[in-house]
Amino acid sequence: MFLSAWSLALSLLSLVALILTVIATRTAVKVLRWWDPASDSNRQIRLENETWLSSTLVQYGMGFQILSLLLFVLAADHFSQVISGAMCATGALTANAYGMPTLLLKILGAFFYGFWIVLHGFDIRSEQYPLLKAKYIALVCLLPLLAVDVVSQTLYLANLKPDIITSCCAVVFGEGGGDSGNLLGAVPQGTLSMLFYGIALVLVFCGSFLLRCLHPLLLWLNGLVWLLFVGVSLVAITTIFSSYIYAMPYHHCPFCILKPEYGYIGLLIYGTLLPAAFFGISGALAELIPTRIGLDAVVHRFQKTAMLLSTLLLVLFVLVVSYHFVVYRLMGGEGG
Repeated sequence: MFLSAWSLALSLLSLVALILTVIATRTAVKVLRWWDPASDSNRQIRLENETWLSSTLVQYGMGFQILSLLLFVLAADHFSQVISGAMCATGALTANAYGMPTLLLKILGAFFYGFWIVLHGFDIRSEQYPLLKAKYIALVCLLPLLAVDVVSQTLYLANLKPDIITSCCAVVFGEGGGDSGNLLGAVPQGTLSMLFYGIALVLVFCGSFLLRCLHPLLLWLNGLVWLLFVGVSLVAITTIFSSYIYAMPYHHCPFCILKPEYGYIGLLIYGTLLPAAFFGISGALAELIPTRIGLDAVVHRFQKTAMLLSTLLLVLFVLVVSYHFVVYRLMGGEGG
């Protein structure tokens, strides 16, 4: 599959991101060893110039890796057209042992890469660059994650062959037991739906309150609840809401909703859920910024914006994912 345009695009994007980050990490090591804002030596001046370039490179690299998450899912859907037994991205991702782990790595990585971009945004708001060392320590810690992401993706593409016989989403996410190999099994839909809407309601109330008063404890609680909600939402999309979108009670799949025959509604569903979770969690993580470095106004402004965006995106996500569910359950038909 390496000769596929999708594989080449994924590999090129990840390779560029890795190279840019490695180059920036070299500057990060020098900053951690020799950075002295009180000095006016030639080395300090060179470091100041390098930090601007390296930070810009990292921004692009992290952005490329976030983009690679979408590209990876779309590529998997394309690969399903040439793999025996695959009907959507599910079959392509389970065609070898590296597909699902790579997807999980990319989802996790997208959050961390986004957090680094936020941290960099805080740092450049001050002429003293008070978070310079902190963001470069974070960069050094992110490099292994990025490398594992790239290696896992490469192994997935290298072991993906058209003659592999894989399972379709009806088997992988089916409700049958035994040897069907389903990933979720029989999940009680009544309990899951109550949990989904209950947590969503809690997050809306938390977000609305935080827009008026940025209470630190509530910010952390809101971030933790968002972590729980992402997991619950992914299970609920797969086991409850997807079958109503497909109008097929036994069709449970989190990837088929990305197909054109369903209006690409999956792009809107995941495109609201994941950014909403990112803003909700990043608002809490911003509490880690020390108050003594003069960024209080910048951090509070970001937190207010993050709470507003996470709440609005959450409401949109719940409305979109619930539309077919509500129509079928309350109106007895598909609707117009």
